Amino acid sequence: MSATTSEHDLFEVLDASDFTFTRRAWVDAAPARVYDLVSDVSTIGRWSPNASDVTFDQCAGPRVGAWFSGRNHKDGRQWATRSQVVRADPGAAFAFVVGGAEDGIVQWSWTCHSRGRGTVVEQSWQLLRLDRVLGTTRGDLDALRDYMTNSVETTLLSLAQWIAETPSG
Repeated sequence: MSATTSEHDLFEVLDASDFTFTRRAWVDAAPARVYDLVSDVSTIGRWSPNASDVTFDQCAGPRVGAWFSGRNHKDGRQWATRSQVVRADPGAAFAFVVGGAEDGIVQWSWTCHSRGRGTVVEQSWQLLRLDRVLGTTRGDLDALRDYMTNSVETTLLSLAQWIAETPSG
């Protein structure tokens, strides 16, 4: 162990539950409309700075157990993902796990709460298990969580702006 690495920084002693966050934003739309937008995974690329080409498998849709694929990009790298819907409560909550419900690595969730004439939408990110592909030290995983926090803040602002500029219909 080097002088700059303590045993608490080692991958083997980290707890995945330490790496989670939730961000929220108010949007000018009813919870049902917000849910319809975020549960249509093909629209994620409109708001997310990191995801593109997201599509449900053939004959699948926003229901528990459904699978979808997408592409992510960060720092000049690209990779494909497979995710499975783990919660689909129309008008209220939508969640999926990257890698699937059985052995997934990260859970993304959206919840919608009526507030005034609009909705407070919350987006959460939760590391479900450690995987060296995400980093091998607390510093790596803190940096990933911080990066994803900024990405979610961008996503929520973009979603709110898109809703404000796009008539419902």
